[in-house]
Amino acid sequence: MNPMLNSLMPALPEIFVFSMACVILLADAFLSEQRRFISCGLALVTLVGAALLTIKGFGAGGVVFNGMFVGDALADTLKLAIYLVVFFVLIYSRDYLHGRGMYKGEYFVLALFAVTGMMVMASAAHFLTLYLGLELLSLSLYAMVAFQRDSAPATEAAMKYFVLGALASGMLLYGMSMLYGATGSLEISMVRHAIGSMAPDNMILIFGLVFVVVGLAFKLGVAPFHMWAPDVYHGAPTAVTVFLGSAPKLAAFAMLMRLLVGGLEGLAPHWQQMLVIMAILSLATGNIIAIAQTNIKRMLAYSTIAHMGFFLLGMLAAGPNGYASAMFYMLIYVVMSLGAFGMVILLSRQGFEADSLDDFRGLNQRSPWFAFLMLLLMFSMAGVPPTVGFYAKLLVIQAVIDAGFLWLAAVAVLFSVIGAFYYLRVVKLMYFDKPADSAPFQAGADMRVLLSVNALALLLITPWIGTLMDLCARAIHALG
Repeated sequence: MNPMLNSLMPALPEIFVFSMACVILLADAFLSEQRRFISCGLALVTLVGAALLTIKGFGAGGVVFNGMFVGDALADTLKLAIYLVVFFVLIYSRDYLHGRGMYKGEYFVLALFAVTGMMVMASAAHFLTLYLGLELLSLSLYAMVAFQRDSAPATEAAMKYFVLGALASGMLLYGMSMLYGATGSLEISMVRHAIGSMAPDNMILIFGLVFVVVGLAFKLGVAPFHMWAPDVYHGAPTAVTVFLGSAPKLAAFAMLMRLLVGGLEGLAPHWQQMLVIMAILSLATGNIIAIAQTNIKRMLAYSTIAHMGFFLLGMLAAGPNGYASAMFYMLIYVVMSLGAFGMVILLSRQGFEADSLDDFRGLNQRSPWFAFLMLLLMFSMAGVPPTVGFYAKLLVIQAVIDAGFLWLAAVAVLFSVIGAFYYLRVVKLMYFDKPADSAPFQAGADMRVLLSVNALALLLITPWIGTLMDLCARAIHALG
């Protein structure tokens, strides 16, 4: 193999996805309205090609671009999950976009640029690489939220997201600059080494850490930095909301691992305290406010805040078992979120957004199969056995107890019981109320099949939970 190509091997998937996004952008300029499906097809082919490249170099390792970019099992595992999730998102979105005049090449190009940003974040070994990946992702998401230009709620949501996102990015950048001032390096491994030889109560380090954690908390959407999530999830077109609520969470997890574990693990006693507070606030805010919601997108936004609180419990356990359980939880959450928003898209049609809880009334009478799938999704989100959502919560709680936070585990269980109410309310509406609508579903056969696979996976993968946890543990171990 060419030595230059060999040296770029860890970054080949990123180069491929970015190049294909540019190709689709150019090709789309020559396509008529009737041929827009070509842009969508090319985007799907891009994701498959990137997956093949990632599998080919899986776990081979290697640091390129002067220590700024790393290829390891953690990055490769998260990238494969991102490709799969975005593949599902694009299939789910197609009919929705078509019915609202949004079926344009720019949507797929922005999605691929966002994917590139997520991939760079997963492989970042340097503060600058991490920030570049984050900004590429964020700018793509701002544009996607505002994609429906004639919609006032979408424009308002994009403005809120942009302003708050810019503030969070500024906080993160300021924290990184303080860490650079204290350690003299922007390379994450060098920062880790420098912190090991410094006093753990160094004031500049702690201030830098606080700003970094605030920036990370915003990207995850955890309380008290959650104010953007409900408005953006509600205002954005549902095709964008399903993207926003799934794959970027995996990139945020990668960012958290690279910064807090890969670089700042020496300051774990300090960031553990911050994560404890944010986890409790997120569990309380998400689960209690979700009960008052009548819009399912807002309800799922608050549900996301609660799930991110649960995810933080695994992170604050600050050990390999805790990190692995947090990674497993995030992967399962993304599958659940993808399916739940997919159901909202399924019930929507041209000129009608099925974003109210009342739109789910009597779904069992309209379609017993899709009512059953939604029941699986809601049970998994609530943590009801035998769905995989129960085991994800159990593993996180186990990690928290092992780390000595027994009281925190009790708080998490309490809020989970409270949270079960609004999930079971959806089930009650589907099975015990009369239908509010009798219009047939307009989704294509491919979306129906993928949505079925998405929901059934929450039940059918339970025998392989141990295998998945081992995979997560190996990915965490690669971070070293």
